[in-house]
Amino acid sequence: MNSHESHEGNADAPIIGVIINPTAGRGAGAGVGAEVLAVLSHLGAQVVDLSSQSGAAAADAGSAAISTGQIDALFVVGGDGTVQLGVNLCADTTVPLGVIEAGTGNDSARALGLHNLRPAELVAKFLATLNSPRQVDVMRVVSSSETFWSFGSVSAGFDALVNSRANKMAWPKGPSRYQVAMLAELASFKPIRYRAVIDGHERNFEAMLCVAANAQGFGGGMLIVPHAQVTDGFFDLLILHKISRPELIKVFPKVYKGAHVNHPAVEFVRCRELHLEAISDVHGAMPCFADGEAKGHSPLQITQKAGLLKVLG
Repeated sequence: MNSHESHEGNADAPIIGVIINPTAGRGAGAGVGAEVLAVLSHLGAQVVDLSSQSGAAAADAGSAAISTGQIDALFVVGGDGTVQLGVNLCADTTVPLGVIEAGTGNDSARALGLHNLRPAELVAKFLATLNSPRQVDVMRVVSSSETFWSFGSVSAGFDALVNSRANKMAWPKGPSRYQVAMLAELASFKPIRYRAVIDGHERNFEAMLCVAANAQGFGGGMLIVPHAQVTDGFFDLLILHKISRPELIKVFPKVYKGAHVNHPAVEFVRCRELHLEAISDVHGAMPCFADGEAKGHSPLQITQKAGLLKVLG
C-alpha cells in the first residue's frame, strides 16, 4: 500500500498518521488496518496513510511526517516488529504512538494494557486521549550494526540463537517452529561467555542467555521478567546462569507462565546502563534480537530513557 493522504471533513480535526503491516498475523493486518482507516474516517479524523511496500519505506515516510509536523499522532497496526518501527519514529518526539495489535505475538500491546481490545474501541480511545498521552520508558541500544530504540526487550543468548534459526525455517509454521528451532539449537549449544558492565560495575560469567527487559514479556507471551514495569525508570537484566542442556530444556518452557523466576540459576538485576559482550565458542559474537527483530550482534550498549515515549490509551 503506497502512502496517500485523506483530508476530508473538519480542517480542525486531528491529523493521524497510520502505518499498516498487511502481512502481520498471517494476513490479519490488512483487515484490521482497513477497519482502523474506516473508523478514523467515521470519527472525522484526517488521515495520512504512511504504509508502504517495505518497513524501511514506511519508516522514511513516517520520519518525514513527524519531522515536518504533518501529523498529530501515529497509529501502527501490526505485530511487535511494526510497533518497534513506531517506537523508533516517536521516541524522543512530541508525537504520541497508538498501538493496534494485529500480529501473532503482540507483547508490546500486552505491556501497554491494549491486548485483545477491538480496533474500533482502540481508535476511539486514542482519539479521546490525544492531549493526555502516557509517558513510558524506552531503551536506547547500540549494537554492532545500528543504534535504535527498544520498548520491550533486547537479548543476546540462547533465545536469540533460537529466534535466528526459526526465522530461517520454512517448516513448521506457527509457534511450533520456535519449539523445533529450540531443540535443533540445543544439539550444538554451549554456555556463552559474557562480560557485562552494569551501572559501572564489571562482571564476567558464563550463562545460557541474557535478556534486558523493559516490559514483562517477549516471544508471544513468554513472561520473561514478570515484575518488569515500563514506567519505573529501570530495565531488568535477566541472567540464566550456566546449567546443563537437560536442565535448560526443563527451565526454558517455564517462561511462558513466569515459573522460572525461582530457579537457582536465574538472576535479575535492575539497571539503567548496561554494556554487554557475548561470545560463543560455537557461533562467535552473539546475534542481538530486539522485540523479535534481528539487530546485529554483540557487543551491546543499552541505556534506559525514562518517560521518553508518549503512548495513547
